[in-house]
Amino acid sequence: MRTRWNLITGLLVLGMMAVPAVVLAQQAAPTIESVLQEVNDSKVALDTVWTLIAAFLVMFMAAGFALLESGFCRAKNTVNILAKNFVVFSLAAVAFLAVGWGIMFGDGTGFMGLKGLWFLGGPDNSPATGDAYQGVYSAISWTGIPLAAKFLFQMVFAATAATIISGAVAERIRFSAFCIFSLFMVAVLYPITGHWIWGGGWLADRGMWDFAGSTVVHSVGGWAALAGAIMLGPRIGKFGKDGRITPIPGHSISSATLGVFILWLGWFGFNPGSTMGADWGAIGHIAATTNTAAAAGVLGATAIAWILLGKPDLTMALNGGVAGLVAITAPCAFVSLESSLVIGLIGGILVVLSVLAFDRIKIDDPVGAISAHLTCGIWGTLAVGLFAQDKFSPDTTGNGLFFGGGAELLQAQFLGVLAVGVFIFPASMLGWSILKAVMGIRVTAEEEMEGLDISEHGLRAYPDFQTGTAARTPMGAPPPAPPASPARVREPVRTT
Repeated sequence: MRTRWNLITGLLVLGMMAVPAVVLAQQAAPTIESVLQEVNDSKVALDTVWTLIAAFLVMFMAAGFALLESGFCRAKNTVNILAKNFVVFSLAAVAFLAVGWGIMFGDGTGFMGLKGLWFLGGPDNSPATGDAYQGVYSAISWTGIPLAAKFLFQMVFAATAATIISGAVAERIRFSAFCIFSLFMVAVLYPITGHWIWGGGWLADRGMWDFAGSTVVHSVGGWAALAGAIMLGPRIGKFGKDGRITPIPGHSISSATLGVFILWLGWFGFNPGSTMGADWGAIGHIAATTNTAAAAGVLGATAIAWILLGKPDLTMALNGGVAGLVAITAPCAFVSLESSLVIGLIGGILVVLSVLAFDRIKIDDPVGAISAHLTCGIWGTLAVGLFAQDKFSPDTTGNGLFFGGGAELLQAQFLGVLAVGVFIFPASMLGWSILKAVMGIRVTAEEEMEGLDISEHGLRAYPDFQTGTAARTPMGAPPPAPPASPARVREPVRTT
């Protein structure tokens, strides 16, 4: 009896164990298509996470610019510079969403995109909806991440271009004028030339390459900054009638140094993130070339400043780091580590020479933004035509002049530099001129001497350490009387 009971119990146990196997057997066996779909979904997820992390790093660069610019300027203008850097990011986000994205990446002509304005011109291409651009954003369809992730990544680049202007026009521009020009910059100027190169426009058709934006971002911002600095004129006391150049030191080299370190970190999102996908081979190589060029830029700027100025000027070294980063931005995916060393080194030397040259022709750039972003952006774009090697990114640039590829690529790069400059600089001059005529772009001499923190924002960045005027102007109260102008100021300043 016991034996029979044990036999029945065993059969029941075996039957219960067999139920899951029967259920699994009834389910459809995995197919090659389903396995490939799971792999693709995992790749899209990984690519999306990588691109978003890179976008967050680029967004954090705004903090670096804010610290660098405010540190290189005087304490009495700190609030104004921080406010510009903070507000411009929000302005850029809205302007690029409303207009800039569609002009830059929307399908249209070789000059500009005509679809996708207000971000409503096409559906998302996320894994849930499939690749459904429907002839709206063809130029950005090469990466399979969701459309919203693409937009966010490109938006922070647009904000970076606008931020470049802030430093070059610092300490004398009206806050309202800067905000309005920033909207014009991000909504119109930046996306039009961006469309030419990244949006499938006519420069892309001509064979120009700019991997992460030496021209698309930095030169564009630099041209607009140059126009603004010219229209504003120099700060009070910067240049004398006899041609004398008076240095105006910044108030916090500590802040500026921290700012450059943040920019250096953020550039690992700027350049490697431009793959817009977690391509381990590409992002590793790009990160290495980016870092090498930045280090070489610091050393090049330090050395040439030591030779020309007699001291290893830290401010020049800081700009040298930015210069190396800007210079490698276009060629970072196309050149060797050895080439990146040369590109960054030359960028560091160029930024010092450029800063000194702009001083000689009396263009006042308090932070060296024009030199770092325009001069070195041009150099980095041309460097693609000199140093590119097809083996690093096959079927893209081909080889540059120094590696047996002839001058064809260099000619395409030069055409891109020339075309962007011919468009952005006059258009920026027109924009600044209209603002100057309609509302004025420069604060009064009294407001400039007092500092823009009080006149433009009604507060001080360091109230406990600044005397002579009220630390904060109460709402509705008139501003405090400005301090006397320095004796060295003998000529009136343009106040428009």
